[in-house]
Amino acid sequence: MKVIETEIPDVKIIEPAVFGDERGFFMETWQQKKFEELVTGKPTTFVQDNHSKSKKGILRGLHYQTENTQGKLVRVISGEVFDVAVDIRKESQTFGKWVGVYLSAENKRQLWVPEGFAHGFLVTSDEAEFVYKCTDYYNPKAEHSIVWNDSDINIKWPIDDEHLSLCLSAKDKHGLKLSDSPLLFKN
Repeated sequence: MKVIETEIPDVKIIEPAVFGDERGFFMETWQQKKFEELVTGKPTTFVQDNHSKSKKGILRGLHYQTENTQGKLVRVISGEVFDVAVDIRKESQTFGKWVGVYLSAENKRQLWVPEGFAHGFLVTSDEAEFVYKCTDYYNPKAEHSIVWNDSDINIKWPIDDEHLSLCLSAKDKHGLKLSDSPLLFKN
């Protein structure tokens, strides 16, 4: 696999080696030893896998947990999304900065979003199936949402398309600005 650095050093793009022929393709999507050696540099255990399906214009996020903080290894198995990670670690030199990457079934890229980041994505294809591994369990009592269009973060979402109507959950419509969000992390 190939690991690509981003503007935030802890967030990584992973391109798996894909072996294809007229029958289709094969790729290794996860291997503990390589992941720890090439991506995190430390022992990393995943405890939960998630799978969501969404239609074009669905924006999910920016989500994070203040307890049971989760690192996420994300990928798209059908369609395309614009995936975003926002650094919400108060003491970080990249606090409030974001990385955005197109993930698709076609490019087969994955994104490593470590603990201490808010995460979200926008579906840019007619629909998309999104799968991800988490380093801790979902804890709805500790989940928070930063509003997708926080002007202090200034994410450049690809919503210029006149055929794209944005759709958010009630929780995401009422997300807080980063400056008003609780950022106490407990593992």
